[in-house]
Amino acid sequence: MTNLSVSQRSGSIQLAELAKDTIVALIIQVTGLVLIYLLQIFLAQWMGRTEYGIYEYVMSWSLLLAVPAELGLPTTVLRLLPEYRVKQEWGRLQGLVRGCWLLVFSNSLLLIICATGTILVINYYHSFVYATPLLLGMGLVLLQSLARFQQETGRAMEDILVAFIPSQIIWPVLVLAGGFVFMQTQDDLTSIPMIAIASGMFIVIVVVQLYLLWKKLHSNFEAATPVYAYREWLNIAVILLIQQASFGILSQTDTVMIGSFIGPEAAGIYNAAVKTAAWTSFVLQIVNMVAAPVFTTLYTKGDIPELQKVVSCVTNWIFWPTVAMTLLLMTFTQPILNLFGAGFVEASLSLKILIMGQMVNALCGSVGILMIMTGHQNKSLPVIVASALLNIVLNAILIPIFNITGAAIATSFTMIVWNIWLGALVVKYVGVRPSVFYTLFARENESIT
Repeated sequence: MTNLSVSQRSGSIQLAELAKDTIVALIIQVTGLVLIYLLQIFLAQWMGRTEYGIYEYVMSWSLLLAVPAELGLPTTVLRLLPEYRVKQEWGRLQGLVRGCWLLVFSNSLLLIICATGTILVINYYHSFVYATPLLLGMGLVLLQSLARFQQETGRAMEDILVAFIPSQIIWPVLVLAGGFVFMQTQDDLTSIPMIAIASGMFIVIVVVQLYLLWKKLHSNFEAATPVYAYREWLNIAVILLIQQASFGILSQTDTVMIGSFIGPEAAGIYNAAVKTAAWTSFVLQIVNMVAAPVFTTLYTKGDIPELQKVVSCVTNWIFWPTVAMTLLLMTFTQPILNLFGAGFVEASLSLKILIMGQMVNALCGSVGILMIMTGHQNKSLPVIVASALLNIVLNAILIPIFNITGAAIATSFTMIVWNIWLGALVVKYVGVRPSVFYTLFARENESIT
């Protein structure tokens, strides 16, 4: 058997395994996305636009504040734990998981104290409607941070079930059940009890997930005296933190600024469009989640032709379902938004604009994860930071002029800019072409399955 045939066979096996893992992840993610979407619909109907808007405003702030609370450590664990395992550095592996969990926990508490003090001072001098919900929602910052850390730790341990099922399947089911029970015992469901229910259910899933990870850590890896290399971890985490913070700004700024500039009702209406548009990108997120380690392996080996083959293959997997979902959502925009309740149809134009931005995201392929997993995160950092700043400026300009439509324009335009910019960097530094246009029209890709 020739070396070429051996290479082709191993490449086929690799793509087959990648496809199998993608199907498993797809089932989990789709189930979770359906549950979370149903949760949003029921909450919007039970709470009304204003109270639902307050609830989503608080959730958006908790997600934003969780980014600095995490210190970039979840992604750091995802990158370093497999390396320690291959090198059999069990002490460093044990120290990594324990030490980083404690760092996330303690830093989250510190940030909560600072944020609580800030809210109290602002409310003392200028009373605002979000004060009490935000104070109650501060606990979500800690819970969001720990859940994300444990999710990435589960991924690093190659246990997708433990990583994603607690937060993406169990949590929405528990919150939905809690909201339903409250509705049966009380006549009115407002943001305050709903935030408390969401926080309580988050405590349940974080504790259960932590137990399962702790058990797996002791059963699958050799016991050793923990080695705490804090300087090494934080040197890596700083860059990842800046990137994660920029991504957080890109994903949450529009809802937060609408809530601040216009009010909670507008934030609730706009959030329905955001949650619906997320369906357009869910295949991209799933494929990136599964393919990321393969990108690292092939690039480390220097096998750029095989990397191009895998990138082109996954781009195909991303593109066609995204096209189908885009057509579906664009056709039935108003009926879908009507599911949230009366008045949410106002977000129809915003939803269509957000969908087009997500479509460009799919056209460009896995540009962001390719830069990170091939070690070029420093080169992509200026793109992400500049895009986050651009997003803030555009939202500040366009929201007062065009209301929620302005936020959709700002978000989609920013997404288009950073995708095209990162795509050019991937071609320059990684040496592969991630765009779907290369996949569809290049002569060299006839062997893609």
